[in-house]
Amino acid sequence: MREDIPQGTLDLLILRTLAGASDRPLHGFEIANAIESVSGRVFVVEEGSLYPALQRMLVQGWIAGEWGRTADNRRARYYHLTAAGRRQLERALKSYDRVRQAIAAILNPSPRGT
Repeated sequence: MREDIPQGTLDLLILRTLAGASDRPLHGFEIANAIESVSGRVFVVEEGSLYPALQRMLVQGWIAGEWGRTADNRRARYYHLTAAGRRQLERALKSYDRVRQAIAAILNPSPRGT
């Protein structure tokens, strides 16, 4: 079953995908496919969300992009993480973990006094 990507997490998913790309730049379609594949096809990244997010991250300096050619000779912009992007990824992961723990505490409260 497919689910919407939780609001505010697309940047985190993109940054993490680029960080895991073994220093190989990825074009937008590869990023979207990687997120879909790693999520077990739960998340689908639509073009209308992906490209504005990539543009926003370019402006922030979290990623950089260069134009190149795909395997089938199509023109595509290839993205890679910058040092600022790695720092942002660390901050975003810490923030996500705090939120995840708080939600877990609310959904699974421990008995008082233990």
